[in-house]
Amino acid sequence: QVQLVESGGGLVQAGGSLRLSCAASGSIYVIEDMGWYRQPPGKQREWVATITRGGSTNYADSVGGRFTISRDNAKKTVFLQMNSLKDEDTAVYYCNAKIRDFTGRKYDYWGRGTQVTVSS
Repeated sequence: QVQLVESGGGLVQAGGSLRLSCAASGSIYVIEDMGWYRQPPGKQREWVATITRGGSTNYADSVGGRFTISRDNAKKTVFLQMNSLKDEDTAVYYCNAKIRDFTGRKYDYWGRGTQVTVSS
C-alpha cells in the first residue's frame, strides 16, 4: 500500500508565498515522475507541474515563473514553492506520483489534497 500525504496549504494574501510538501510512504520500489495538480472551486482538476526522477521539470503556463517544483528522492518527497500568489491560484492542490513496481508496471497514486486560499 502506498500513501501520499500533502502538507503546507493554508490562507495567504495575494502576492504572498506558500510551500507545499508531499511525502510518499509504503511499499515503493521506484518513484518515477512526481507532480502537482489543482482543482479550483467549481472547476475541473488541472495539471500544475511535474518533475522527473532525474530532476527535469515542466510547468503549466499559468504558474511558470512563479512556482518551483523540486524533490528529494531519498525522502520520497516532492515540494511546490509558490510565490507571487494570485486569487486564481485558490484551489485544492493534489500530489501525484507514478510508481513502478519490481515487475516494471507503473501505477498512479494521489494524495487527498491540501487547500490553498489566496485572499486579495
